[in-house]
Amino acid sequence: MSTTDNPDTTARRRGRRPAGQDTRTALVEAARAVFAESGYDGATVRAIATRAGVDAAMVNHWFGSKEGLFAKAVLQLPFDPLELQAELRDGPDDELGKRIVRAFLTRWDGAGGDVFQALIRSVTGHEQAGQMLRNFFQSFFTALITSIGSDRVPLRMTLCASQLVGMGMIRYVAKFEPMAAAEIDTLVAAVAPNVQRYLTGEIGEIG
Repeated sequence: MSTTDNPDTTARRRGRRPAGQDTRTALVEAARAVFAESGYDGATVRAIATRAGVDAAMVNHWFGSKEGLFAKAVLQLPFDPLELQAELRDGPDDELGKRIVRAFLTRWDGAGGDVFQALIRSVTGHEQAGQMLRNFFQSFFTALITSIGSDRVPLRMTLCASQLVGMGMIRYVAKFEPMAAAEIDTLVAAVAPNVQRYLTGEIGEIG
């Protein structure tokens, strides 16, 4: 009897998935989880492949490198910013803060917080992650604030970003209680007034 491994048996033992969209999707989902846990520097191709149940070679096959996989799994937003802006503008200006906080929490919670965690954990070791985060908040909030006619747009934009990033840090990365387990309605009621003031209220001088 031959001692040569049957290719099918070997593939099963190594935990390979059939090549195709299933493998690609599994790698993206696994990468988000590993990048969220370890950041860009701490994540390894082997750890991601193991989490996905595929050979490490599949990362290079589908994405070219860990960098390519990071770009697909983390640097591509899980929503369309233009569609979200249109959704947020549909309502009274004095309730925009509520809609913003609810929209971000709903989307982050829906993604398990993984994309946000991965971005935050990778900012210090991956320049593109920090740039992506800055670009998103700058363009997103500049457009929103301009559309409602508020002044001092750059300052208001950074204040709104600080509130949302801080909220995300505490809820998804540091996981401080009770915020980590709080209902969305509770957080909207607590945080939205601050965001609304940053959007339309009086803000003091800086510098």
